[in-house]
Amino acid sequence: MKMSTSWHSPRLDQVVNITRWGEVGTPFLMFPTAGGDAEEIERFLVVETLSDFLADGRIKLYSCDSVAGRAMLGQEGSPEHRMRVMERFQSFIYHELVPAIRDDCNDDSIEVMVGGSSIGAFNALAALCRFPDVFSHALCMSGTYDLQRFLKAGVTEDFYYSSPIHFLPGLNGDALQALKARFVLLASGRGRAEDIEESYRVSALLGHKGIPCRLDDWGEEWHHDWPTWRNMLVQYIDELVPATAP
Repeated sequence: MKMSTSWHSPRLDQVVNITRWGEVGTPFLMFPTAGGDAEEIERFLVVETLSDFLADGRIKLYSCDSVAGRAMLGQEGSPEHRMRVMERFQSFIYHELVPAIRDDCNDDSIEVMVGGSSIGAFNALAALCRFPDVFSHALCMSGTYDLQRFLKAGVTEDFYYSSPIHFLPGLNGDALQALKARFVLLASGRGRAEDIEESYRVSALLGHKGIPCRLDDWGEEWHHDWPTWRNMLVQYIDELVPATAP
């Protein structure tokens, strides 16, 4: 049921770890939080929480190391270097990881659902908005979407194309039309360490561009923490992923 692998990414010039749970079903790529690794979601009981979906063949769950998040949290190199890593990480997802997922699913055209919480939600939103040809839905939980305040530097070209709140306002043409066939689900609580205003900002931006989205406010009792995200995942995967035929 669980399989782990790794390879040296030429784009990132480092080894990246990938883990998969499940055998069949809709491929769901879940990004770790901040600087988490490929098995973070197992340690924080997400895999256990989704065990029924995995056993029923509704999802095939994937995760990878948060390379860009680690560079940002560890203050690796200059701000410009960290922005470059962010862009290359997204390129790795599209050019290396998605083809590997499709190969693992024996389907070279299967669409991937993507999700994450906190900075993982940023990565999920960025993946869908940059690459709507391979991602179908983005489940963004308790998202942190404005990363410029962590980088404390001007917007480079790498950062611009990596950050949805920066590149979406100017997006038009075929790229925007492709996104209008996709769906973003934003969810956030209002409890400890939550900032639902970030989700409202993204929702307004997506709505202005005509990109289908929904924002769910979970209220004051839900905090910026794993119990919130585990509950969200159960509800939203059940909503977004069709049940398999008996």
